[in-house]
Amino acid sequence: MADDDAIEALTRAYALKDEVRTGWQLRGIDDPETVAAHTWGVAMLVVRFCPPEVNRERALELAVVHDVAEAETGDIATRAEEGAQTVSTEEKERREHAAMAGPLADLGAEIRDAWSAYEGRESPAARFVKDMDLLDTCLQALVYEREGRYDPDADNPHFEAYDHLDEFFATAEGRFSTDCGRDLFERVRDRYRVAKG
Repeated sequence: MADDDAIEALTRAYALKDEVRTGWQLRGIDDPETVAAHTWGVAMLVVRFCPPEVNRERALELAVVHDVAEAETGDIATRAEEGAQTVSTEEKERREHAAMAGPLADLGAEIRDAWSAYEGRESPAARFVKDMDLLDTCLQALVYEREGRYDPDADNPHFEAYDHLDEFFATAEGRFSTDCGRDLFERVRDRYRVAKG
């Protein structure tokens, strides 16, 4: 039955509730967020900052499903440092598309279509949600910096080229495609710089 297949696919997607975000693990963050927690953050940013020219309902759909393929692929961290990326962008995309066409296909056409629309970045909603995805990571870095949830002086071979949580800002910088995203990024980065002293 189709509903039974959907339920099974949803149980697979629920792995996101336990999938810890890899970048925070690599940095040694104490009790880092999961992919599902990140998704909630992106959705919250969409609700708060969605500009009038973007369809909020559509943006929320994209936000909720934007990382669903990671239930199968795991979270592959995007790195700013040359040579630190463990999986190429092309390979990451291939794995995610395979997950959506395979084990997660029974999530349904609406979810697959929303995920594909986000990945395509062709609509104002998709571009805005991508900006909020980037911003959420920076905002989370600000929270972790303020809370002192890592040892900034620890010898960490994964983050030799960056102090504190600077790599998360370096990874996001220059990738924003909306004025709203760029403005919020600057505001969050200013607060982060104050927090790290």
